[in-house]
Amino acid sequence: MNTVKTYKKVNSEKENVSFWISKMEDIYTKRNGQADEPHRHNYYTVLVVNKAKGLHKIDFNTYELSNQQIFFVAPGQVHQVIETEKSLGFVMTFSNHFLVENSIPISFIESLNLFQNYGQSPPLLPGNEQFAKIEDFAKSIFNLFNSDATMKCISIGAFLKLLLIECNNICAINPIESDIDSTGDNLIRTFKKAVEKNYKKEHSTTYYANGLYITPDHLNRTIKAKTGKTAKDYIQARIITEAKRLLYFSNLSNKEIAYELGFTEPANFSAFFKKHTRLSPLNFKKKEIKT
Repeated sequence: MNTVKTYKKVNSEKENVSFWISKMEDIYTKRNGQADEPHRHNYYTVLVVNKAKGLHKIDFNTYELSNQQIFFVAPGQVHQVIETEKSLGFVMTFSNHFLVENSIPISFIESLNLFQNYGQSPPLLPGNEQFAKIEDFAKSIFNLFNSDATMKCISIGAFLKLLLIECNNICAINPIESDIDSTGDNLIRTFKKAVEKNYKKEHSTTYYANGLYITPDHLNRTIKAKTGKTAKDYIQARIITEAKRLLYFSNLSNKEIAYELGFTEPANFSAFFKKHTRLSPLNFKKKEIKT
C-alpha cells in the first residue's frame, strides 16, 4: 500500500509560489472530471463552493458537496474531492510564507475557528447574503491574482484576511477577538503544539496541563470556550486521526500501530478505536479500501 501523497508546493508547476487561486470548473476540466487520489498539503486550502455535487473526504470523514459551502483544509490533513458534475467556485491555497510576507500573523490563522486540524471538518454554510459577500472577496482575489496590479500580493492578503474574518464571524463558537494574542489564544496554541509533539506517548489531559502550569479543569474550560471541545476530546481526535492514516496508508500491523501510538496493549488500542469510530481497526481498513 502506498503512503499518502503529499503536495509540498502551493503550485506544482511553479517554484517559489506561496499563494494560488483557481476556479473549480477549470480544475474539473483540466482533470477531465477525474478525482485526485487522497492526498495532503503542506499549506492551507480554502474552497468557496458556489455549486457542486459529489463528496469531499477530509481525514476519512465524508461531507456531501452542495451549494454555498466553504471548506477549510489545514496543513497535514488528508483530503479528496470527488465531483459527479462540474463544480462552480474557487480553490485558494496559501502557505505560512505567504502570510508572513504579507503581514498576516500565524497567530491570526490559529485564532480562527476554521482550520480544524483533527476530528470533524464540516463545511461552513453561510446564508445567501453572507455567501455573496464571501464570494465577492474570492472574486476580487481571483481578479487581482490574474492582474499586473502594483502590490497585488499585499492586496490579496488584505482580501484573504477579510474573507477569513467574515467566515469566522459566521461560526457560533469563537468569534474573532480584537486582540488575537490574548492569554487564552496563546494557551491554546501552546497546548496544540504540545499535543502534536507528544500525542504518541502522552494521552492524558493532566500531562499537558502540568506542562502549562495550570489545572486540568482550567485547560478543559479554556479549550472548550474557544473550540467547543475539551482538551481530552482534542487529544483523542489527534490519536484517532493518526490511527486512521496509519491503517489506510501504511502496512503496519494492528499491534505495530498500537505501540506507535503509545498503547501498551493492542487490545487497548482496538477498544479505544472502536469506541470512537464504532468500527474495529480491521473493519475500518476494509471499509475504506472498498470506497
